[in-house]
Amino acid sequence: MSGSRSRRRHGRSWALTGAIAGTTALALGAGAIAMLDSSASATSTVTAGSVDNGYTFLDHMMDKYATGSTTRLVQSYGPDSVMGSFTDSVTYDDALVVNALLARGSSDDLARARIIGDALLYVQANDAAHDGRVRAAYAPTPLTSPGSVKATNATSDVGNMAWVGQALVQLYAKTRDAKYLTGATSIANWVQGKAYDTRGAGGYTGGYDGTSKILWKSTEHNLDLYAFFTMLAQQSGDAAWTTAAAHAKSFVTAMWDASGKKFWVGTDESGVSLNKDFLPEDVNTWAYLALKESAYAASIDWDIKNLAATDGSITGVSFGACDRSKVWLEGTAHLADALAIRNASGDSAKAQSYLKSIQLAQTSSPNHDAYGIVAASHDGLSDCDSDHYYAALHTGATSWYLMAAGPVNPFELLPNGQSTPTTKPTVSANPTATATPTHR
Repeated sequence: MSGSRSRRRHGRSWALTGAIAGTTALALGAGAIAMLDSSASATSTVTAGSVDNGYTFLDHMMDKYATGSTTRLVQSYGPDSVMGSFTDSVTYDDALVVNALLARGSSDDLARARIIGDALLYVQANDAAHDGRVRAAYAPTPLTSPGSVKATNATSDVGNMAWVGQALVQLYAKTRDAKYLTGATSIANWVQGKAYDTRGAGGYTGGYDGTSKILWKSTEHNLDLYAFFTMLAQQSGDAAWTTAAAHAKSFVTAMWDASGKKFWVGTDESGVSLNKDFLPEDVNTWAYLALKESAYAASIDWDIKNLAATDGSITGVSFGACDRSKVWLEGTAHLADALAIRNASGDSAKAQSYLKSIQLAQTSSPNHDAYGIVAASHDGLSDCDSDHYYAALHTGATSWYLMAAGPVNPFELLPNGQSTPTTKPTVSANPTATATPTHR
């Protein structure tokens, strides 16, 4: 089976080409999993067992090719009997796994998060371009030498880059290990030098598709960058990243559709004209998680009203307005997290209802294993851009579920990760740069 990336201007997870059928159970070992503390488990109606099983799934996917301290990334989808040849480790998913591990924060979780963070630094350091970038996906096999770094998707889009950068800043905030801040700063400089844009509402372009510059601009990408640059400014003490964050935010707020109470997905290749072809879920919930501003809080309600989806006993939201026949489990977790954090009247009950539905999918969806969360409630959910999501177990969907069960907001520094910076980055920002950025 082949895997194709359905990122473009909107979605984040990969949609998968080809049908996935049958029910397969993973044979999971009984690893030692720390229980959630009482304060975390009390915030949600999902059971501690369901959450622990989700973490067991992440551990299993991380340990498919190596165990212990071996540097490695995490296969995004599984099991192999369902996924066939698609075994990629999507770097967005790797970042989510880091966030989910840090959110629970046991000593084993922190050790695992550091291994993944070290792997992200390793692929960055051994990239053929040697300019601070990371790619969209890699082979998940152990990283034992520079030759073991195999990019399976050479795209360096700024959304994925921002999520990796965020994860590295989160690791720095938890560990105070300067290598994570340095790696994050190198990513930020790559974005600043390669994607800074002055057309229309400004912001940042989509990055590079291999060696070709992506000229369209994504609202979701710029939300990711706003959060990343804000975290980087907080942890580095370098105010230039606050300026960069404001540049990304200016584009996001320009994409607000005040009459429709939603965000447009971005622009076309002109960098000016609105792209109205897609109406995805993530841009609206992520806008609240990233900005947390009342002026845009109604975007969450737009998703509830316009993307509601029911598939048998599973309820939630679809990926986009073009297809509401099935439930996108990752997006439903986005929505639950945003509702829990907004916490307006009725939000908590709605969030818990969505989480209960995801928990039900954990034990009843096609290809379920009672541990992980599948990408879609059934095969063939359209991404509104020629690809589809399938009922494949997914580290990204599972990680979002675990964070929403907290709830924690991955667009901010995670709890206990806001200590005073002790190290400043060795690579500084230049918010007006258009030339090749400084790098390590």
